[in-house]
Amino acid sequence: MSGLSHAIQSVYEDCLKVRRNETLLILADTPLRELGYQFFMEVQPYSKKASFIVLPEITNHSCEPSSYIASYMRKHDVIILLTQRSLSHTTARRRASQSGARIVSLPGVTPESLIRNLTGKYKKLIEKSRKIADILTIGRSAHLTTSAGTDLTFSISRMKGYADTGMIHEPGKFSNLPAGEACTAPVQGSTQGVLIVDGSFPVVGKLKIPVQMTVKNGQVVRITGDDDAKVIRKLLRPFGKPGRNIAELGIGTNPRAKLTGCVLEDEKVLGTVHIGLGNNVSFGGKVSVGCHFDGVLRNPTLIIDGKKILENGELQV
Repeated sequence: MSGLSHAIQSVYEDCLKVRRNETLLILADTPLRELGYQFFMEVQPYSKKASFIVLPEITNHSCEPSSYIASYMRKHDVIILLTQRSLSHTTARRRASQSGARIVSLPGVTPESLIRNLTGKYKKLIEKSRKIADILTIGRSAHLTTSAGTDLTFSISRMKGYADTGMIHEPGKFSNLPAGEACTAPVQGSTQGVLIVDGSFPVVGKLKIPVQMTVKNGQVVRITGDDDAKVIRKLLRPFGKPGRNIAELGIGTNPRAKLTGCVLEDEKVLGTVHIGLGNNVSFGGKVSVGCHFDGVLRNPTLIIDGKKILENGELQV
């Protein structure tokens, strides 16, 4: 058995626990068509009611699929999203979840990432993710710093923490794969300070030169840096102020993940922090906009209610 076959089988067996009588939809776009076909070829022992649909390339994160596809998604028990850009924060995905579908999203995933991360051994990842999510739920205030110069304060009072464990066993559950994070939405308007993104950012990939963002009252009001900063400004421009909303505080908990330039995996790297911009509805927030961009930070120190959760990229809990 190849490493990729083993990883795909772990998705079906461990992450989704697919049952033979369940309807399963694999939705891919053209850049990931071949990988989608491999998922379809491996599904036969797990579901006798599987469908495989290929869409034109999705060029923007959070771009809504057609109304037909959105409606079709709601008719399935299990959905696998294999698209170049993320459908995780779309209304179509949320409505399919509300209809009871168990959904995994793998935007821009590579076979190498699947082989590295989907091994069937997830106990430590699950425990760490749930523990930190509980801390985020209980917490009231957070202070984030990095050696690169990030210095942000947030209120997280009464906001729920979420554990992304990759275990999608109950109706309506959703996860990215590879998984491994705990996250929350900061209270809208509460985030203040300086954000230095020095890991990676969607579309840009790994950053050659850190990008500085000035944050006031929960909004990014200024972005400075080299060519990567120009790309980020261009990405955010169509979405106006809502696109610059500080939407998420996330902590990576996956010991197998590596910083590769693919944010899907980068944000899961153990000991990193990512700050999301834009849509936060999936985390219990109120900003509904057609984008969600995560900036990954290296070697963070995170203090919640006076207690160190991370110190220079090392988990303290």
